[in-house]
Amino acid sequence: MSKQTQIDKKKVEYYITLPKRMEDLLKAISKNGLGIIFVVDENQKLQGALTDGDIRRALFNGVKINEIINKDFKFLNTNPFWLPYSSSVQKIMSHLNQSSEKDLKCIPLLNENKEIVDISTRNKVRSFPVASPEIGEEELANVIDAISTGYISSVGKYIEQFENKFEEYIGQGYAVAVSSGTSALQLALSTLNLSKDDEVILPNFTFGGSINSIINSGATPVLADINIDNWTIDLNEIKKKITNKTKAIMPVHIYGQPSEMDEICEIAKKNKLLIIEDCAEAIGARYKDKIIGSHGDSSCFSFFANKTLTTGEGGMALFKKKGDAEKAKILRDHGMSKKKKYWHDFLGFNYRMTNMQAAIGVAQIKKIDILLKNKKKIFEYYDNKFRDNSRIFLLPKNSWSENSYWIYTIRIKGFSETKRDKFIINLKNRGVDCRPGFYPLHLMKPYKPYAKGDLKNSISVSKNSVSLPSAPNLTQQDQDFISKIFYQELDKF
Repeated sequence: MSKQTQIDKKKVEYYITLPKRMEDLLKAISKNGLGIIFVVDENQKLQGALTDGDIRRALFNGVKINEIINKDFKFLNTNPFWLPYSSSVQKIMSHLNQSSEKDLKCIPLLNENKEIVDISTRNKVRSFPVASPEIGEEELANVIDAISTGYISSVGKYIEQFENKFEEYIGQGYAVAVSSGTSALQLALSTLNLSKDDEVILPNFTFGGSINSIINSGATPVLADINIDNWTIDLNEIKKKITNKTKAIMPVHIYGQPSEMDEICEIAKKNKLLIIEDCAEAIGARYKDKIIGSHGDSSCFSFFANKTLTTGEGGMALFKKKGDAEKAKILRDHGMSKKKKYWHDFLGFNYRMTNMQAAIGVAQIKKIDILLKNKKKIFEYYDNKFRDNSRIFLLPKNSWSENSYWIYTIRIKGFSETKRDKFIINLKNRGVDCRPGFYPLHLMKPYKPYAKGDLKNSISVSKNSVSLPSAPNLTQQDQDFISKIFYQELDKF
């Protein structure tokens, strides 16, 4: 049985093996809501199909509800319509919409071994999202347990468990679970006492949450260009933009690519600056012999649904000093005293993680190494597909670091932003979801006041970068299809 088949069997109950009682066939058809059940052998190879109409005719002809049905069942359609898994979205929709096949409600998609890999209906045509969460039975069980206790908000056993397990994973520091990656950054900035006159240097090529956290904390962001060779903050840019107002550096490990942390730490030490690592995309990444998140005075992670480790929404702020973590826990809970309920010692926030979110996180972190291993395989397989094409620039690799393999992102030579966006639309129309790279912050209205100097590398990387589907359950067969569609559309430009 293929890996793809095993995965999809958990998600959709649209096939069944024989023998089965007639009652079981009826239940299966009722459960999937499609009006049809596909019959497969022990290897998931398609053998036939039964519709609810077939079942009714059988009952009218005297078949009993508790009768055992085997592969010789005369009402079984042994030649159901199917399409190859490699079929385009247009071809699938064409068959579903043909008047001659108006009763065709769904189409099984088969691999070369005639195994059912996926199913398409008028409401669900095969597609590949850029990212999707990998949620299993343990996550569900933990959430049910959290609900059963009545602790569904910001109190409950899973919050502390998640914090403890996260500390163990990073190997140092004190963890504070919060409501998002952005709130983790802002909590860190507030905990470390950044004020209105303080400046924080960050890369121009990143998600808006990084700069928003600085502005909302009352400090002033200073945008620095990136290194064209690794897409992370340029060291010379950091040095150029340090003033007597500079209080901190916020390196962003973009697309899971570690920043040059030894040099950044050296710059910070020399100038007595704080380091707040934005690790939103970088859980599991490594810089030399140290895991990302272990370098800064604070390190902040995101657990949004598209992240490798997810809690739906949520984040984690990690602090080097225990006292900072204790203060952060007070600030995340409205600045309320731990000793005196409803007495506020600080101006705080509502940045609390719920017990249900933490319940998911506890299960997720147990399998983080497996998820990272799967993501690495996906990246390596894509690299093999694209590295020999002169039009494609791969995400740079450094001998001194290990990427977290978050979302596979490449650059396409000769693409303008307009061409890139049209290319992405074409791919989406064929079932391959892609997204553009991050836009340079200084081009956006809220952040223009913080732009100083030449930021050309950010513009260069942004305008022609494309992120491809990178979900941890992608198979090589999926990637073959994605790559095929990618090249077909690329040839049009």
